[in-house]
Amino acid sequence: MSTTDDSFSVTHDPINIQKTSLKEKWWHIMDTWKVGIIPLPLFLLAGALIAIDCLGGKLPSDIVVMVATLAFFGFACGEFGKRLPVVGKFGAAAICATFIPSALVYYGLLPDVVVKSTTTFYKSTNILYLYICCIIVGSIMSMNRATLIQGFLRIFFPMLCGEIVGMLVGMGVGIALGLEPFQIFFFIILPIMAGGVGEGAIPLSIGYAALLHMDQGVALGRVLPMVMLGSLTAIVISGCLNQLGKRYPHLTGEGQLMPDRGNGAESATLNAPASGKADVTTIASGALLAVLLYMLGMLGYKLIGLPAPVGMLFIAVFIKLAHGVSPRLLEGSQVVYKFFQTSVTYPILFAVGVAITPWNELVAAFTVSNLLVIVSTVSALVATGFFVGKKIGMHPIDVAIVSCCQSGQGGTGDVAILTAGNRMSLMPFAQIATRIGGAINVSLALLFLGNFLV
Repeated sequence: MSTTDDSFSVTHDPINIQKTSLKEKWWHIMDTWKVGIIPLPLFLLAGALIAIDCLGGKLPSDIVVMVATLAFFGFACGEFGKRLPVVGKFGAAAICATFIPSALVYYGLLPDVVVKSTTTFYKSTNILYLYICCIIVGSIMSMNRATLIQGFLRIFFPMLCGEIVGMLVGMGVGIALGLEPFQIFFFIILPIMAGGVGEGAIPLSIGYAALLHMDQGVALGRVLPMVMLGSLTAIVISGCLNQLGKRYPHLTGEGQLMPDRGNGAESATLNAPASGKADVTTIASGALLAVLLYMLGMLGYKLIGLPAPVGMLFIAVFIKLAHGVSPRLLEGSQVVYKFFQTSVTYPILFAVGVAITPWNELVAAFTVSNLLVIVSTVSALVATGFFVGKKIGMHPIDVAIVSCCQSGQGGTGDVAILTAGNRMSLMPFAQIATRIGGAINVSLALLFLGNFLV
């Protein structure tokens, strides 16, 4: 055979073999060695570039730099949580991504420039709401229509039963521990089910300041730690429920509340792979759809006072039921949902931990009596949702995870709880549990306090 034959010279040239081998090894490292979703070489490069900016004394808070910063720290914390023995399977990734940054800030272990830039970026962009609207719209647009409407009609009953039982159990445990009933209900149990910080703890503190003649800052300092501890308990329980679902698959719909009895195109869910027909313009349209629906929700908030995410949720459900968008655009929304679920969750949780999670207040509330009341309340609430959901023909584990969100820390708590439970497709129902349920609880409690107890 001629030595000038190209195939012969390429195949047997040891230099070319070595080059090919090194190239393939590098590609293998890029494709398989990852921290979260980030290839290890890119992760190390991001860390080096962030360190250079920090040493220079200034880390820009613009979106370009913050994407790299939040991804680096968020996936590092999440990966650490996932690799913890035993607890790594029970929601530790979401807990670590949220509370490790909070602790680092409190103990001064995170560079000040990172803290300042992250806080500025988070508070100035409201990126959490972009995340939530893309998750809500994507999950709704991908649901079976019949399952969607049945789920919305039925979810309220286990939620109501869970709140009643949770309150009764929490009161019973608190009284057994010798706590005052008034303090148990209004400063421990109610904050847990108030719907988070902005929609729950702050309105409660304002109401308490006016009705109980106390300083609002003092009131907020007492209720805020209960909100965070309740959310932390719910995250842990959600992770345990996810593991229970893996062991007993017949108890879960893997993100569906109702058994799917649809067929054809209607039976497509978030768990089904995309068909691959969604091009870049379709995906962009799916993202724009989510943003525009949120803007409609904001308009609804100005007109009737309904929280923007809830208003957007109802509009999205109406559009889905009325066949308001094409199947192609539905798939674009699903791809957007998948992107935000896999790529944005841990960076968002890191930003939440740095910007709005006070570690010192969380630690201060770690008393045995508080923990026993909180854990018993949340556990009873979730267990009731589980058994009531099963009784009325719903997937009990998925209903129970939605019930966890009744004690979540608002939208940020919903993200962490659903991440721990690996059920991000339940975000629409989580928003109902958190925002509508929390608003009802706060309104009724303050009304009762003002008219009967003060």
